[in-house]
Amino acid sequence: MKQNISKNNRRSFLKNGLTIGGLTLMHPGAIAAAPKTVAEEPFKIIAGPYLQTTFGNTIAILWLTNKNAASWVTYGTDKDNLDLKAFGKSELGLKPAGRINCVTLSGLKPGATYYYKIQSKEISDFQPYKLTYGPELSGTVEQFVNTDPSKKEVSFVMINDIHDRPQSIPLLMNLDKGKERDFVFFNGDVFNYHTDEQQIIDHMLQPCVDSFAKNIPFVYVRGNHETRGKFCRQMADYFQHVGYTAFTQGPVRFVILDTGEDKEDTHPVYAGIVDFDAYREEQARWLEQEINSREFKAAPFRIVLMHIPPRYSGEWHGATHCTKLFEPLMNKGKVDLVLSGHTHRYKIHQPDKNANHYPIIIGGGPQDGNRTLTQVTATKKEIKVVMLDDSGKEVGAYTVTKK
Repeated sequence: MKQNISKNNRRSFLKNGLTIGGLTLMHPGAIAAAPKTVAEEPFKIIAGPYLQTTFGNTIAILWLTNKNAASWVTYGTDKDNLDLKAFGKSELGLKPAGRINCVTLSGLKPGATYYYKIQSKEISDFQPYKLTYGPELSGTVEQFVNTDPSKKEVSFVMINDIHDRPQSIPLLMNLDKGKERDFVFFNGDVFNYHTDEQQIIDHMLQPCVDSFAKNIPFVYVRGNHETRGKFCRQMADYFQHVGYTAFTQGPVRFVILDTGEDKEDTHPVYAGIVDFDAYREEQARWLEQEINSREFKAAPFRIVLMHIPPRYSGEWHGATHCTKLFEPLMNKGKVDLVLSGHTHRYKIHQPDKNANHYPIIIGGGPQDGNRTLTQVTATKKEIKVVMLDDSGKEVGAYTVTKK
């Protein structure tokens, strides 16, 4: 496959004035206003709604408010009659009352179209024996199709390694416009590292909401860069799920592995506060159980999604540890396909009877000309993979047929 890597296009914006050496030069007549504190700001929804799912006729609806709130979702199959109501998960008998809202709808009808509306009521004062509510906000009515876990075909796209380039999300998703997908999969390194909440909103959540996420769910696993930064321990709060898991959708058993960091745990940059070796070993024990499960064995196809590929990504400790732990199990389980990122070089690696017995397809990124959208469709007879670069040109294709 050929690669066409060009320089990043960058645009800068001049807003209100120019700051030089700490002095702000305002436009003529402009008056500098003191920034509002959160307490002074009006109550508002600052991101969302966005959908996530682990399938099984459930879907999670998430959104953020700028202040603590009591929140819920009204929904139903009739756009004009949202007669059902759901709240966030209670913990120890207490409903959520915060800013990050996650409401899971369960018991959904396979293949049905649902309409929903998010609603939040500000908690303006929270005393031990008196709670005072402020304004109530409602989102617009949105919709999604609940996929049928037993349907004959599953279709999704993969985005990986965009590294804090939020414009890549709408650009790549536009290459798939008009296609019906069950989900979008983010295979790690959406960020360079985690700094704060605003970065998560600006560089992932809002671009997803604007592009697709009100109506199509996404699934997300961390890359090695998302284990870094002062906010990395809070990152998972903004998603329904970001770790390892498995689920069945249509003819495919999907296995997601969270490959962790690529450096050794003792590297000075971690200052002794990470333990990725043990975390990967935990996943290997879980994977051995998974490949022996009825769901895994009964599926016509088995696809593994993992950021660091089990081969072909150099000799860093994390990469070699993934090979050591996961490759023998995936060979034993007769995995049909592995989808990865990490290397920034899009490539299709053929099965190797002396190493990986399955194809490994690695997406590109993050530079202009090297970003990729990987399109995957699976039936009971075959898996078809097509990889597009960010101009829409096909740069790779592979078909796995039923053995």
